[in-house]
Amino acid sequence: MTYELSEEVAIVTLNRPGARNALDVRMREELADVVGEIRDDDRVRAMILTGAGGVFCAGGDLQGLKEKRNSAQSYKRISDLHLWLPSLVNMEKPVIAAVDGPAFGGGMNLALTADFILASDTASFCQVFGRIGLVPDLAGMFLLPRLVGLQRAKDLVFSGRTLRPDEAKEMGIVHSIHAPDQLQDAAFSLARRFCNASTLAIGLAKNVLNQSFNLDQRAMAELEAMAQALCMDSAYHKEAVQRFLDKKPALFDWERMNKEESTT
Repeated sequence: MTYELSEEVAIVTLNRPGARNALDVRMREELADVVGEIRDDDRVRAMILTGAGGVFCAGGDLQGLKEKRNSAQSYKRISDLHLWLPSLVNMEKPVIAAVDGPAFGGGMNLALTADFILASDTASFCQVFGRIGLVPDLAGMFLLPRLVGLQRAKDLVFSGRTLRPDEAKEMGIVHSIHAPDQLQDAAFSLARRFCNASTLAIGLAKNVLNQSFNLDQRAMAELEAMAQALCMDSAYHKEAVQRFLDKKPALFDWERMNKEESTT
C-alpha cells in the first residue's frame, strides 16, 4: 500500500497488483494505520482510496482463507478486521473511492465506506461471498442497504451477480463514471473542491447524516442543533458571512468551480 499527501488530499493506493490488490493481513494492518493517521492529520482535507494496476480490490486474500481455523478463531479474525472500519466510515473528511477494474467481495465493501464512488467504465462490482459459501463482511450488510434499499441489497448478496458501472450508478452506488485514463484526475478534482469547504462543517454533517437511519427525528434534531452551534462559532463561518456582506467571492462556491473547470 502507498500513501501520499498532495495539495491537502491524502491518496491511499492498494498496491498488490500481482494479487489483484487482495486484502491480506499486512494490507489490512497498513490500512488501519493510515486511516488513523489521516483522521488525525489536520493538513488533510480529503481522502482518495484507489487501487494499482487497473484493479481496485479483489476482496480477501483466498490464500489466507486456506488456513485452518475454528469458529472462534474466525470470529476473532473478522472482529479484529472490523475494529478500524468505523474510523473510515465516520472519517470527518470527505472520502472518495476511485474504482478501476474489479471491486469484489470485501473490495466492494471497502469502496462502500467512501462518501463518493467514482468508477471507470471498465469497473465492476460484486458481492461475491455467496459463491464460496460466505456472507458479506467489512460492513457490507450495514452499508449496502443504506445505498440501494433492502430488496436490492438482498438481490446483490443472494445472487452474487456482477454489476457494471452503469447499473451501479443507477442503483446509487456509483456517483459518476469516467474513462480509465481520466478516473484519477476526476477523483482528485472532486477531492480538491472539498478542500475549499469547511472541514468542520463537512465532518459534522457527515457524522449526523451517518446516524440518520438509526435515530428518530427528535434525536436527529438535537444533533443538528449541536452541530450548527459548533459551526456558527467557527472562524470559517464568520469569515464566510463577512465575505457575503462585503460582496466578496464565497470561500466555497460549487457553481463557480464548475465554470472554472469548464474553461480549463
